[in-house]
Amino acid sequence: MKDLESNTNHSSSHSTDSEELVNEGDAVIGQALKWSAFAAVFLLICGFIAYNLLKPKEKKITAVNSVIEAPEQRVIPAKEYVPEAKFTDITSESGINFEHNNGATGDKLLPESMGAGVAFFDFDSDGDQDLLFINGTWWPWDIKKKPELKPTTAALYRNNGKGMFEDVTVGSGLDVPFYGMGLAIGDYDNDGLPDVYCTAVGSNRIFKNLGGGKFNDVTALAGVAGGENEWSTSAAFADVDNDGDLDLFVCNYVRWSREIDFEVNYTLVGVGRAYGPPTNFQGAFPYLFRNDGNGKFTNISQSAGVQIRSSATKVPMAKSLGVSPVDIDEDGWVDFIVANDTVHNFVFINKKDGTFSEMGGISGIGFDNNGKVRGAMGIDVARFRNDNTLGIGIGNFSNEMTALYVSTPNNQLLFTDNAITEGVGPDSRLLLKFGLFFFDYDLDGWQDLLTSNGHLEEEITKVQKSQSYAQPAQLFWNCGGTPAKGGFVAVDKNKAGLDLFKPIVGRGSAFADIDADGDLDVVFTQLHGKPLLLRNDQSLKNYWLRVKLVGKEANKDGVGSVVKLKSGDLTQWRLVTPAKSYMSQSETVVTFGLGTDSNQTELMILWAGGVEQTLSVPKFNTTIIIEEQ
Repeated sequence: MKDLESNTNHSSSHSTDSEELVNEGDAVIGQALKWSAFAAVFLLICGFIAYNLLKPKEKKITAVNSVIEAPEQRVIPAKEYVPEAKFTDITSESGINFEHNNGATGDKLLPESMGAGVAFFDFDSDGDQDLLFINGTWWPWDIKKKPELKPTTAALYRNNGKGMFEDVTVGSGLDVPFYGMGLAIGDYDNDGLPDVYCTAVGSNRIFKNLGGGKFNDVTALAGVAGGENEWSTSAAFADVDNDGDLDLFVCNYVRWSREIDFEVNYTLVGVGRAYGPPTNFQGAFPYLFRNDGNGKFTNISQSAGVQIRSSATKVPMAKSLGVSPVDIDEDGWVDFIVANDTVHNFVFINKKDGTFSEMGGISGIGFDNNGKVRGAMGIDVARFRNDNTLGIGIGNFSNEMTALYVSTPNNQLLFTDNAITEGVGPDSRLLLKFGLFFFDYDLDGWQDLLTSNGHLEEEITKVQKSQSYAQPAQLFWNCGGTPAKGGFVAVDKNKAGLDLFKPIVGRGSAFADIDADGDLDVVFTQLHGKPLLLRNDQSLKNYWLRVKLVGKEANKDGVGSVVKLKSGDLTQWRLVTPAKSYMSQSETVVTFGLGTDSNQTELMILWAGGVEQTLSVPKFNTTIIIEEQ
């Protein structure tokens, strides 16, 4: 009991103590809450006073209707700056009577709309530029039905050195009928004579130059025919492995046959069956052939990484119409830019181990500035600003501007399309551009831009009033040497003459000095018609210099080499390659204009393979031959 009472008393005492502690705690908490409330009110009052003292004065806001506009093209006062330098049509008087045959008899087959290429090259090594026109022919099924249809062939013309030509096709070995498309010129065996590779609908051909105006078909030995069911377009010789001989890159367009064409059955409202884009045709892989140095090539397309598949369908992606071999990243190894029709353009970067990495999308060259693909065809490259930025021109379909991609100053592999800001875009939009190249037609030291244009469909005006089948060429003059400090301006007939702008169904194009007067003359091919040979009749009295390379360790013609000419503060850049434009080839002799200033000049040659050579220029208005040291 005692213990129990003791516990009870202890419990009562503990309860009383706890209550007192609780009461004291409540009092403390109450005091704290009061002080917190006072502090909160005080802070609110202080904050209100501070806000009213420090708040910015109200500004009157006026609503503005903003309009987002596309960048405007550079406006140049053409009459003030553009020189008069006219071109004259000498096609007939020069002896050119070639006429292209697209084999059309009414079926409206896609290859019939694509035309063919042309090449300027010195096939007989006499120092002047000769001409080779590639040709189509009649389809075999039409010849069976109409035996009177006679097969047609390419046409070879010898230049007499003054711009007059003689047809020497018969007996040359090039007088072989096949459905030809494009060509590549290159001395693949380094014997001093340029050889000819012809692309086709079906098997391709390579003709070895034997000298004396004779060529021999060595396709079977060389191993560069490709598939007999493929359709090849542009091609380019280039030394991809720096071993001193020329390898071969070949564009393939789409998987095509007469049966597939009829299944696709492209039509136009009010017209019926028509020529159309390749959208519904499957793509095709390009070829890359490695030169083995014994007259034979090895197909390394798959191992080299140039066979790109669609990520969605896994079928071949490429629909290639143009290729430009150029060392984009300046590491001494040639890369390839490929113009694709309705799929993104490719940029193949040489990894120096026999393989390439595709960077079209990453580089910015694959798409337009809105991330869209275009109908890309002819292509060329130039440092048209006479600085370290590389420009890439690509001719696109109608209602798409000519592309003018320019590298960024701090990244050689990153490009933006500056067609609008450089003055090329808006004026080029309506036309359908095939052939395209840079050249200094007025010899002022700045490279200009020329496109050959023409539509696919004869009846296009019935459905698009803004379009015509035959279209004029476009010439853009480079304003880099004027107070405008760059950009291009479209040249009109008053400055360049009527003949340059004759509406034709233009396709391939090339340039060369055909009459040894130092300026560059031009040829356009025409679909199912006669070409247009234009003599440059400028008389601006500008100085000029032409340079021909002869390689030793590098390939014989120095293809892939870079020639730089420094005159005063101006440094010009030329890439030695015949592969330009659309399915065509221009001369490998490079031409520099110097304007009216004859400052002391210096040449620097970076040979294909890496050897550098520098020399002074003793005189102007001449052609000099430089051998690799």
